[in-house]
Amino acid sequence: MIDQYARDINYLRVSVTDRCNLRCTYCMPKEGISRIGHDDILRYEEILRIIRVAAGMGITKVRITGGEPLVRRGIVEFIASLGTVQEITDVSLTTNGILLKDCAEDLFEAGIRRINVSLDSLDAEKYARITRGGNLRTVLRGIRKAREAGFSPIKINIVAIKGFNDDEIIEFARLTLLNPYQIRFIELMPLGSAGSENNGRYLANDFIRERIGKIGRLEPVNGKGQKSDGPARIYRLAGGAGEIGFISPVSRHFCHTCNRLRLTADGFLRACLLSDDEVDLKGPLRAGCSNGGIEELIRQAITRKPRQHEVFCDEGHIKKCMKEMPAIGG
Repeated sequence: MIDQYARDINYLRVSVTDRCNLRCTYCMPKEGISRIGHDDILRYEEILRIIRVAAGMGITKVRITGGEPLVRRGIVEFIASLGTVQEITDVSLTTNGILLKDCAEDLFEAGIRRINVSLDSLDAEKYARITRGGNLRTVLRGIRKAREAGFSPIKINIVAIKGFNDDEIIEFARLTLLNPYQIRFIELMPLGSAGSENNGRYLANDFIRERIGKIGRLEPVNGKGQKSDGPARIYRLAGGAGEIGFISPVSRHFCHTCNRLRLTADGFLRACLLSDDEVDLKGPLRAGCSNGGIEELIRQAITRKPRQHEVFCDEGHIKKCMKEMPAIGG
């Protein structure tokens, strides 16, 4: 599917739940959020139907997200069912890793080969603080189990936060010297009510890249460090076994190459993460909409995909997206 700005839309991110077993400070406000009602969450068969229609239109890659996708009952069986959609050639998963140790092998058998794990600190006390109760050791065990199961690549996502984990940049980078992980630094994004709690904590990736460059030469993995299958600019420390990625949605937006749509847990299709514009799929779907009707709604979303998002960091001003991150899917 080619949009009006000549971008090939071939990637669908699917949030299967807004529930999460952590309460990360940049994702959720301290008081929590209003959960989506059980009946308002898309059923697995509804998600599968939407994916089949989207695949017939050109979607070839699907990423399962949340909330935390592994808390939803039946997730492994659902992932296995995606193997019946012939056009889908790549299925991946984003998780916080808390439940990964116990289901890594089952996920691999279900067809997942690529996995992203969110991990914002290597210090147990700081990790517990930012997640409001998470256990770092549990996540590290999950990552090791995923590696033993055969997942490759394993990408570790770090949201860079000024005054919190900026003192761990070098420690994260050094993980790639001996381990085949892709460590990815992601700029803090102003999403939902939690965005207000993080004013002034934004940290540009240029600062992080400069700091890492002081411990070794950063070599672009592909051309100028730009992977063709995603927004990260990828580098390797000279002699390292792994890679270091920089995802910079605020300071160096990648809108001109954005190839994705997002299906929210409550059945809305978003063409831009940082825009509140959505197309309702659940309502028409449950009202008996045909596959052709669903296809037309997907085309509407693509038509409304903006040239670029409207989040800026000029003079410290950042415009905030209102919907909560757990409902959108990261």
